[in-house]
Amino acid sequence: MYSSQGARRVFCILPRICYLGSNVSANSHLKKPPWAARIQSLGFADVQVHGYGSVPDTEHQKSLKPDDVLAFIQSSLHHPRGDSHFWFNMNAVTGNILKENGISLVLLGEYFESSLEASHHAITMFANAKLLQQRYSSLQVLALQSTEPMFFSDISTNALWRIMKEYVTFSILFCNKSVIEMENLPCYMICDGLKNHVVYPIDSVDIKLLDSAIKDLHTRNLKGATVDVLKGSWVKPPLAAKEPDVCSALRTLLFSFPGCISADETGNRLFISDVNHHRITVVDSDGKFIDAIGSSPGYEDGDFENAKLMRPAASLYDASQDILYFADSENHAIRRADMSKRTVETVFQSNGGSTKSKGLWNQIMSRLWKKRNLSSNYQELNSESFSFPWHLLKSSDNDIFVLNQCCELLWIIDLKSGLLREVVKESSKILEICQQTIQDKCMPLSNIPTDWLQHQLALSCPTNGVPYGALVSSFAEHRDHIIFCDAVGQSIVKFEKGSTSPEHFEFSNFGVLGIPYWIGTSLEKVYSNHDTPDPDHSQSFNLKPGTVNIELNVNIPRGTRLIEHPKEGSVWCQTRGAAFEVSGVENKTQALEKVSLAQQWYDELDNLVFEQEESNQQIIEPDEPISEEMQDGKVQIRCKIKISPGTSEAIIHATLYLKLQDSEDSPEKKAETIGEILEWKSRSKRDLLTRSLLASGRAIEEIIFVKTLDVRLKFSAEDHPKTENTKGIVFTDSSVEVEVML
Repeated sequence: MYSSQGARRVFCILPRICYLGSNVSANSHLKKPPWAARIQSLGFADVQVHGYGSVPDTEHQKSLKPDDVLAFIQSSLHHPRGDSHFWFNMNAVTGNILKENGISLVLLGEYFESSLEASHHAITMFANAKLLQQRYSSLQVLALQSTEPMFFSDISTNALWRIMKEYVTFSILFCNKSVIEMENLPCYMICDGLKNHVVYPIDSVDIKLLDSAIKDLHTRNLKGATVDVLKGSWVKPPLAAKEPDVCSALRTLLFSFPGCISADETGNRLFISDVNHHRITVVDSDGKFIDAIGSSPGYEDGDFENAKLMRPAASLYDASQDILYFADSENHAIRRADMSKRTVETVFQSNGGSTKSKGLWNQIMSRLWKKRNLSSNYQELNSESFSFPWHLLKSSDNDIFVLNQCCELLWIIDLKSGLLREVVKESSKILEICQQTIQDKCMPLSNIPTDWLQHQLALSCPTNGVPYGALVSSFAEHRDHIIFCDAVGQSIVKFEKGSTSPEHFEFSNFGVLGIPYWIGTSLEKVYSNHDTPDPDHSQSFNLKPGTVNIELNVNIPRGTRLIEHPKEGSVWCQTRGAAFEVSGVENKTQALEKVSLAQQWYDELDNLVFEQEESNQQIIEPDEPISEEMQDGKVQIRCKIKISPGTSEAIIHATLYLKLQDSEDSPEKKAETIGEILEWKSRSKRDLLTRSLLASGRAIEEIIFVKTLDVRLKFSAEDHPKTENTKGIVFTDSSVEVEVML
């Protein structure tokens, strides 16, 4: 249907690229679809638009029509759902796709089909897109899937699991095949606004060619400027790491895609990679949380509370050094956690940059403003680049084998020197090197029911040569059990050796996990008072200067029960006021105290910016928060502060771990109840959460989920009362009782 003769634009940058033009030969028997007028209004006036459902089945009529695809995407941007399309995982930046002066990457394929080939293509294409997005922050990415007449509930549930598995932050557009029919799928389409577009079939392109094409477009759009011109400029970073919008409620489960696990047999410790929570949790064989490695998504070395990880995957425990080596997947690094010193450092990373913390002011500036240095550590991407490591296998005393999810790339790293010794790409050679090690590791799986393992493989990349090889990092032997990361059920289960029935852990000591990173208030929002989420409760008080005892009587959601009273690390009481110093909680540096990173920076920035003379300060000193259970459905949280004349505010965050109460309700009704608690604002997300909980295969009443508390209390205090016949002042003890409904 497309001809290079007379076309406005013809592209032949790479071998085997589809030659594209915007002129389409007219076929009078084709019917125009209802969105044709919208396409004409978008600047595609000369494009012939057809209703592809009525096209006779000929070879030419299944050709990829790029102008039509781009026009259809543009016409649907402001309509999340229509008769022939459905946007999924849509976020605020999706509207910037295909802007006149922007560069976009469109992935076209069948990512959510059940075939192994479709799964492999999805993993490959999503990984490449994320890698390019990390390199080019302005690159806009979306995926488009043309499918049979859609049952959106079935598609969206399947898509949700794939998005969680691959951590897809860009939007996905589903459309009926009757609207757009394509061949040469799957493929990439790189667009320079609405002016130029080039299609790259997946079997004829690799990450190096995609990187080169996008880099050339960036250079051209900069009107010949090189990347060195931008060196030293400062650009404002995103307020937070990008996360999949559609999975926001699922992160409130106790685990969010637990993907990998290892064990310390002697110390009775299990190291669980809670992948989408960007942390590694340490538990004992009874399910008691001992520690947690990582504070929030990002990339930074330091102590466990400050270290940042990005989707940690497989780990290896070295008992001789009490060190845990782990793959930091989306930071493209191998890192190690010293369990005795409670510190994280990088062993090997792809770009060679430093992640160690520097001076306080540099750390603050690195969070508020990020230096853009495009030429620093710039490395050409290629098919052997160290990216998205997933599996770790012990090789020799000093070497480890690192493989990606599909076991298609093997990197051999010397742990002692931190150097990459060898890269192996050929599948036959990888099998020759690793097959026996993987087979030996997977031998215990022969005792686990085949149907249960097949259920887990639904989210795994297919591997050749070793049955269940994709699950090699998903389980660990510990004492008399096989401990398994149930990524489908978002839980950890154990099989007693000789048993075919999984058992769930009874987890406890949740205070070790601290305040979830996503409820911490960003520094810019705290100090500007703009765009902060509405609190669960806010109230103002007029009191005399002195000690204020605060009692929060929190009514937990109806139909739920509290698993454990909020402990030290699960409650954050922070105070602030005009021109005063915040002293912070006593024993703040105690090893097991887990507070969010936002709180620590809050305190440090206050100390840095608002330091004043003692006589001019308003002093607010929070004591350690205390909680206790009152009656069914209610918990009390107590804290104590000291206020001086002026205005002040107490910000109280708490994390409550809940389950549903026992009832005779159906699983559907129970799942709906959780959905209403966690996603009460969005009907579509609530329905999706409900379906995903039902599809997990778990007993709904056993699911542990997190409900967070955000309370803002404002205080106004007059001058201190004076004592009679003296120059002394009087401090007054006050108490406030606050009722909070969740």
